[in-house]
Amino acid sequence: MLALARKVNESIMIGNDIEITVLEIKGDQIKIGVKAPKSVPIYRKELYVQIQDENKKAGEKVDVDALKGLFSKEK
Repeated sequence: MLALARKVNESIMIGNDIEITVLEIKGDQIKIGVKAPKSVPIYRKELYVQIQDENKKAGEKVDVDALKGLFSKEK
């Protein structure tokens, strides 16, 4: 992990098109801003983990044999 010190209104760049800016510091909270292309999804980590867990659960419920029947060439 790379650790960087930044002050309010200072930024870091990730690649050529993602900019992270420190907007505000209040006590033990930091408000950050993220500029990125609309094609780049941005989530809080706890929400990202929840989405991944739900995707795994949904994949476990798939009836593979039923799916094979949908895509079989025999009709």
